Amino acid sequence: MKFIETDTLTEAQKLGIIALWNTEYPKALFLPSLVKFDQYLDSLTDRHHILLLDENEKLYGWFIYFIREEERWFAMILDSSLQGQGWGSKFLKLAKKRNTELNGWVIDNDKQPKQNGEYYRSPINFYLKNGFAIQAEVQLKKKNIQGIKVVWSSDWPK
Repeated sequence: MKFIETDTLTEAQKLGIIALWNTEYPKALFLPSLVKFDQYLDSLTDRHHILLLDENEKLYGWFIYFIREEERWFAMILDSSLQGQGWGSKFLKLAKKRNTELNGWVIDNDKQPKQNGEYYRSPINFYLKNGFAIQAEVQLKKKNIQGIKVVWSSDWPK
């Protein structure tokens, strides 16, 4: 497995991200097409991607960091077959080297079904383990999904 950093994505990479998105995220966040994904990307400024690829260039993870409302935000998806093996922490370590703050939305419950009928597992404990703080008072409610904000800053004591 290798990490690739890029500011632009090929169509094949985008299609791989969409497939990963629709497999790993709750079905309420289903992404129907390349056009919709491009619209999502176009709404973000100063965006940078980190991809996790195998030796055949198959995509197993995607991390994006970008500016939204004058803050540095991120999103991450990791193939469930690799979860719990340290790859998500490696994504965060790379992103922390390139940023002084990271803000993200995290689904705060394990009640959201995925496309395959399994339930999405909230990654809150993963983010806590990786030095993030939860801002439970900052909530997002969208498409029958509820999330809370997680924040990391390089200014915090180690």
